[in-house]
Amino acid sequence: MVTVTFHDKEEIDDARLKFAVIAARYEGKWVFCRHKKRATWEIPGGHREEGEAILDTARRELWEETGAEKFELSPVCIYGVSDGTETTYGLLCFAEINKQGDLSDEVEIQETKTFATIPKELTYPAIQPNLFNHVQGWLNSMSRS
Repeated sequence: MVTVTFHDKEEIDDARLKFAVIAARYEGKWVFCRHKKRATWEIPGGHREEGEAILDTARRELWEETGAEKFELSPVCIYGVSDGTETTYGLLCFAEINKQGDLSDEVEIQETKTFATIPKELTYPAIQPNLFNHVQGWLNSMSRS
């Protein structure tokens, strides 16, 4: 069974962060992408490269997977995914995309699409709804501040 946990940014050492995932909106709708080898949708994100700052990973992955050219990026928290034996960690971010460009032919993403809410056909159904809901809760708390 997969378990998703959320942590303050100070709780987990930066060196342990392997991924960046970015819940992104464009023109009031949520942006999801579809990998060339899959028929399901996913929140943009990916692996941290050697020597890369985790926020740079988030910026790069958002551009590669959505074509976002101008955006406001905000770190939300650290998330952990455990399979019962190992936990991997990543940075969860929110982005408001202001200018959308085209996807490069060299990336693994086939297409992006906007949705009013999270789609049902997800690549990682045990993980992504948790991340999406956490970002929505974060946004709600930010609007009350």
